[in-house]
Amino acid sequence: MSEERRLEVLRAIVEDYVTTREPVGSRMISERRGLGVSSATIRNDMAVLEEAGYIAQPHTSAGRVPTDKGYRVFVDRLSTIKALSSPEKRAIETFLDDAVDLDDVVARAGRLLAQLTGQVAVVQYPSLRRSGLRHLELVPLGPTRLLVVLITDTGRVEQRTLELHAVPDEVELGELRVRLNVAVAGQRPDQVDRALAGAVAMMRPEVAETAAKVSSLVVETLAEEAEERLVLAGTANLAQAGMRFEHALRPVLEALEEQVVLLNLLTEMSADGEEGVAVRIGHETRLAGLADASVVTSGYGSDGDAVALVGSIGPTRMDYPGTIATVRAVARYLSRILAS
Repeated sequence: MSEERRLEVLRAIVEDYVTTREPVGSRMISERRGLGVSSATIRNDMAVLEEAGYIAQPHTSAGRVPTDKGYRVFVDRLSTIKALSSPEKRAIETFLDDAVDLDDVVARAGRLLAQLTGQVAVVQYPSLRRSGLRHLELVPLGPTRLLVVLITDTGRVEQRTLELHAVPDEVELGELRVRLNVAVAGQRPDQVDRALAGAVAMMRPEVAETAAKVSSLVVETLAEEAEERLVLAGTANLAQAGMRFEHALRPVLEALEEQVVLLNLLTEMSADGEEGVAVRIGHETRLAGLADASVVTSGYGSDGDAVALVGSIGPTRMDYPGTIATVRAVARYLSRILAS
């Protein structure tokens, strides 16, 4: 019973500290929580929790605040995911359904998530490496220039211009388009090279040279490292009084500017999520600039295959149940849009 009560005391400290932003004392817990024990007993429980590293005393006051370790126990064992209200669900659905293309979807998702959580939203573009090719379009731009358009099953579009000695005529270009699309449809990037090589080997000499150049361009495009992109929204939320970080805001802003570092963090988090959600708290991010921050992410994609992440970044003193529920809901709607 004492172990269960101490966990309830820890829950009370986390929830009250998130709400009030003030250290939580035993009297406050006794008056608000109705645990059926005296303030003295709660103080003893707090002493045990402090010795175990779950809470800390920031100043000489009697109040305590959660540590990263305490937040972790709260997220893993004590929190209950909040259900979004019907208006919140409708707002997400309506706002994202009005998007006109992938760029608009990603931008809208970021703005919406930042607005709903009051924190910084991060949305990763669907990775070409984890997407399948849906269609390859060839558009003549002149006598010697050909536009090659790659469309993935996640809605991502990449365009490249190819210089040729002469663009094939309409009949030859139509044949080339059909044969290449048959070869690459549904193929993952690591499968495209072999599929295209096989298709080129079977083509007539009149179109084989152009087909080989188009194939090389497609393979190069899929192999580019620069294709990993992030969109950040709500950075201005960091300046709000309620987003007070324990030390300073500048390290957080500097960390957010390092997109390569953020991408590495998201890649790591994609492997440790449970039930589609991953949470890194404070020092768990292993980034000095985010030592006072927490990151909540969820994967999204089509056909149940996550190809990118959407997430929220805020102080360790965040509303974890609400943030997790909102991130998960936005990820689900993104998945539905990509699938359609």
